[in-house]
Amino acid sequence: MLSKKTQYAFKALTFMAEQQHSGPFLIAEIADKKKIPLKFLESILLELKKAGILNSKKGKGGGYFYNAAPDTISLATIMRLMEGPIALLPCVSLNFYQKCEDCIEQKCGLNKTLVQVRDQTLEILENKKITDLVIS
Repeated sequence: MLSKKTQYAFKALTFMAEQQHSGPFLIAEIADKKKIPLKFLESILLELKKAGILNSKKGKGGGYFYNAAPDTISLATIMRLMEGPIALLPCVSLNFYQKCEDCIEQKCGLNKTLVQVRDQTLEILENKKITDLVIS
């Protein structure tokens, strides 16, 4: 299940993508339009900026804007940034792998099944971009 943090990140990024040529966007504007708590949104946007997804400009006419085109940013990138691993178990994660203490992966049916779940989920999330969330 996606955390509120990730849901809010997607909402904010989608809002910015819908009106990409109207930016930069004030945090208060995004928070108001998308019904996101302001302080929570501040930390999310700062995290997205630190990761290079967004950039910001101070002063009059300032705010947050995309650092890269939203049609190049995968949903998997945002999910990993906000959530960490996409895989349901650490032993099937590609980027955050950890061996389970109590199992032998080669003989674990759950591992084999969740590898398939991971692969199919990643195929979708890597191929879907922020602009795919925009509904016209």
